Amino acid sequence: MSIEVWLSFVIACAVLTLIPGPCVLLVISQSLTKGIRAALMCILGDVIGGIILMVLSLVGVGAILATSATLFMIFKWLGVGYMAYLGYCQIKDARAYTANNNPTDDQAQNIDSMKAGFIASSLNPKAIAFYMAFLPQFMTPGSDQVLQFAILIVTSSVVVAVILAGYALVAASASRFFQHQKSEKYLGYVGGSFLISGSAYMATAVK
Repeated sequence: MSIEVWLSFVIACAVLTLIPGPCVLLVISQSLTKGIRAALMCILGDVIGGIILMVLSLVGVGAILATSATLFMIFKWLGVGYMAYLGYCQIKDARAYTANNNPTDDQAQNIDSMKAGFIASSLNPKAIAFYMAFLPQFMTPGSDQVLQFAILIVTSSVVVAVILAGYALVAASASRFFQHQKSEKYLGYVGGSFLISGSAYMATAVK
């Protein structure tokens, strides 16, 4: 793999990640409602899910999903339902919010955020099909395929993590202007709306 091909892959990953989708909206929601640490844990879960999808595409699961319309639709609607459920829970928590019921178990909250990122990333069958068609274009025949694939996985993971972290930092900066109780409650509604928007995006864009 030449440096030119690698740079092309970096640019392609950056452009695709910059386009707001369900995972971006999930990270923004986490940052607005739970803080930057929760958002970073969500990103970690998203990256782990993305790595698993790339490995599955390498071993041929992407081909199975691409040829099985029923299995594809099952994964699609599981993802749509999960994102909608997270949005509903966020709005429900916002309605019940008071100044004295802030979560105190940061570790449990961070684990929940990482799990949300992982599940949202993993329940994306279109990503498997995309990786199956996308990654081989940047691999040089005749060279060490495992090494090249490892380089692409690491590169994609770093690019995704950096860009999602940028979204999280911007959302966290915006949330600092809304620190009193009433505003924090509204942020809960906004975060839930982002998640429901993400589920709507998956329902309409993933076909």
